[in-house]
Amino acid sequence: MADSPDLPPTDYDGTEYPGAEPSAAFAGIPDGFQRLWTPHRIAYIEQGGAAPGDECVFCTAPTLSDEQALIVHRGESAYVILNLFPYNSGHLLVVPYRHVATYDSATADEVAEIGALTQTAMRVLTATSRADGFNIGMNQGAIAGAGIAAHLHQHVVPRWATDANFFPIVARTKALPRLLGEVRDEVAAAWPA
Repeated sequence: MADSPDLPPTDYDGTEYPGAEPSAAFAGIPDGFQRLWTPHRIAYIEQGGAAPGDECVFCTAPTLSDEQALIVHRGESAYVILNLFPYNSGHLLVVPYRHVATYDSATADEVAEIGALTQTAMRVLTATSRADGFNIGMNQGAIAGAGIAAHLHQHVVPRWATDANFFPIVARTKALPRLLGEVRDEVAAAWPA
């Protein structure tokens, strides 16, 4: 609920804050966005985005601990990692260790393992979160929407019959009900040995 300039600001539960400045009085031009606080992203903000010439995040991730990198499984030629900017809770990426940009440049072993890990990811997410379906795909090249075009990665996005809502349309907000570390721990623990 937007703050009225004549009333004290209120919290989500109706608690009033009489000494607080209403958001309508903040400096700047209102942009129409609601704010959903995501403190887990501060690590990315404080570290800063990668500068040109910096190491690829998908090449760096395997050098970190599984918990630091949000890796849920390490295979022979590919690994599975949680997406730092997920569409839904449990949004996984299947990534070859080798720095290769496109699917047609992947080796037969990489393609086979990416496929096998994708199948396992679907089974694990179905078991841990009762996913009703999945969006699976690769964006090949920046023009096709790849956020990290230089390193191949396949998205595995769990979907539920009840996950569709109007938040993204009306409020320009995506609600993520679980923290990344919590999801990583659960998926990693459920991954078959």
